[in-house]
Amino acid sequence: MRLRSQAREVTLCLLYQVEIRKIDFNLARHDYLEHNPQQQEVVDFSSLLLEGVITNLEHLDCLIKKYAENWEIARMAVIDRSILRMACFELFFLEEIPPKVSINEAIELAKRFGDINSPRFINGVIDRIYKSEEGVRVISLSGKSL
Repeated sequence: MRLRSQAREVTLCLLYQVEIRKIDFNLARHDYLEHNPQQQEVVDFSSLLLEGVITNLEHLDCLIKKYAENWEIARMAVIDRSILRMACFELFFLEEIPPKVSINEAIELAKRFGDINSPRFINGVIDRIYKSEEGVRVISLSGKSL
């Protein structure tokens, strides 16, 4: 598995822990990495994703809510919600990652960790977001936000 794919998987586990256990993301990261050592590149990219999602959570949730037809954020499966948040963060804040890569990685995570309907659901929501908000993608980590 490629290092960034591993980092996305680690980030998904951490986002899940933060939400389910209601703990601080730094504590979740520390606990996870203590029991599951990772290469530094995996740790670095995972930290970037985790901190980015947590910092921009409100904006990401507004975006997801806008395009997840007939779904409330709180009613989504935690895994699906976490994958959508991470994919949206990548799409709109990490310009160096091609959108197709972010979308494909989100679908692959949904196949591995979600239920039988997750890949289709994730693909549909992310596709609507990307096609509708493509012009907004110029946002970067330089301090701008959605």
